[in-house]
Amino acid sequence: MMNDPYLYEDCAVLRNKLGIKDAALLDRAEVDLTCRAIYDISINPIEGNYDFSHLCKLHSYIFGSIYDWAGSPRTVPMEKQEALLGYMSIVYAKPKNIENEASIVLNKMHSIKWGTLPHELQAKELATSLAALWKIHPFREGNTRTTVTFICQFAESNGIPLDRTLFEQNAAYMRNALVAATAIFPDGDFRKFEYLINIVRDSLKKG
Repeated sequence: MMNDPYLYEDCAVLRNKLGIKDAALLDRAEVDLTCRAIYDISINPIEGNYDFSHLCKLHSYIFGSIYDWAGSPRTVPMEKQEALLGYMSIVYAKPKNIENEASIVLNKMHSIKWGTLPHELQAKELATSLAALWKIHPFREGNTRTTVTFICQFAESNGIPLDRTLFEQNAAYMRNALVAATAIFPDGDFRKFEYLINIVRDSLKKG
């Protein structure tokens, strides 16, 4: 990514409050700090209306101790090579479209009568919402942790308890499942939702 203001000028590492310029060390620090924050949220949910502002507030809480820009939508285009896609990238939202696209997904979530759905449909709708929100990739870093936490809190606010530990203990599976569920490109739709639906369904059953 050219001229990325989020990176240090002398290395391809995200500028951070910890002053870490080693990618592996930053990853470890991120895991430690964000795991604590996500655990706190599971006990004391971040208050809000489950709109875009609420999503940003949650990201700020999870990543605020690491990045100055936590809670702010990204201002640069993004690409991430995915081994699952032969090192192609998911087509993420353009920065100028992030809030609008996220609001469309969130408004649709609010329109669903969650309490009337059987568990199978709840799992399908939650997985679909999670994939749609993740595909936007609203933030420069931390989109998977933020969107999964947000969807879990949203589900629980609608009387749908989830076993969050299933997502945490299968982080690699979750990311691949999200990639598979959002693999749509100008030349074709290659999405496969079953992997994401399966783990959401299992989380519902355990919850």
